[in-house]
Amino acid sequence: MSHASTFAQHRLGDLLTDRAGPCLSLYLPTDRRFPEQRQNLLRFRNLLREAERSLASFTLPLAESERAALLAPLHALASNARFWHHPVDGLAVMRAPDFFKVYKLQQSVPARAVVADSFHIKPLLRVLQSAERFDVLAISREHVRLFQGTRDRLDEIELDPAVPRSLAEALGDELTEPHSAVRSVTTGGGKGNGTAVHHRSGSKSDEIDKDTVRYFRLVGRALLDSHAHTSTTPLVLAALPEYHALFRETSHDPRLVSHAIAGNPDALSLDDLRERAWAIVAPRLDAQQTALLDEYHAGSLRQMSSDDLAVIAVATIAGRVKTLLVEANRIVPGVVDHTTGVVTHGVLRDPHHEDIADDLAELALRFGGDVVVVPADRMPSKTGVAAIYRF
Repeated sequence: MSHASTFAQHRLGDLLTDRAGPCLSLYLPTDRRFPEQRQNLLRFRNLLREAERSLASFTLPLAESERAALLAPLHALASNARFWHHPVDGLAVMRAPDFFKVYKLQQSVPARAVVADSFHIKPLLRVLQSAERFDVLAISREHVRLFQGTRDRLDEIELDPAVPRSLAEALGDELTEPHSAVRSVTTGGGKGNGTAVHHRSGSKSDEIDKDTVRYFRLVGRALLDSHAHTSTTPLVLAALPEYHALFRETSHDPRLVSHAIAGNPDALSLDDLRERAWAIVAPRLDAQQTALLDEYHAGSLRQMSSDDLAVIAVATIAGRVKTLLVEANRIVPGVVDHTTGVVTHGVLRDPHHEDIADDLAELALRFGGDVVVVPADRMPSKTGVAAIYRF
């Protein structure tokens, strides 16, 4: 069975790959608190029964053996008592004949089971594109930790094995011993009765600084290789003030923001880290979202933006959509033909008519566009979708 993991640690491309259906997408909110968390498994079993009913009416009926094989990992998850002991805020379970992934989500999602020809990804896009998401890198000589946060919550996430966990782990035998390099010169004519003069070739602090530079370079490179390619969220550094400039000189992570949390992160609580990080990223994220809305409104005067679903669908397939704005928590029942761009409106209860907004988001990503999920009170259109064009 697939191990559950934080969604931001994986490429969205896994879910955009063309697959032989049916594709099952199960979403449920999960409660961290006890005893409320006992309801999580019950909710999942209810969703699983709903998915089974939808599967029975799928366009291409499955043989009994195929149906059993498709559902087997989902029933195994429902029977895994240990898995349900450590919930976060939401869960997404994706299953196709050649694919099975379980994602723990740091944000709650509406309970929903979708059976369709492709995965239902808009709730995951909301998690990835939320204007409240950020990462915190807490680094000291003793510890390297990575956190994923929102305005209301901060959780530590598992580091890739390639990322050193401390200075000692990063440098190993190359770690400088706590001594100063000294050489002796004898004066007095070389008769052996002169005075020994000691010259320091480097202080202990100089060597420690060199160790720190190497340490930060190794951590920064490993994080860039293993984590930066799966996330575009802002990265906030939390470290002692004297380390800030040093880490920036050695890191090439484009997500690293200009302001940092000053202080020993090992001595800060999760709430302290979250509050200080949010104070740094909130103005930045709000400005980015405002700029997108301004671009949309300006584009409408030059026919470089639209909120017409049918028009957007054709433009998306033509590769014209640069940025697609999607209203959070809004479902637009229906489907988009991925070849022609024809939009067919549907009803929410029909398992073959999923979400037009979801289809448009998937197509926009396939054709190199960006997708941004916008809160309902800031959405610039009434259709649930708004597009900004490249040309």
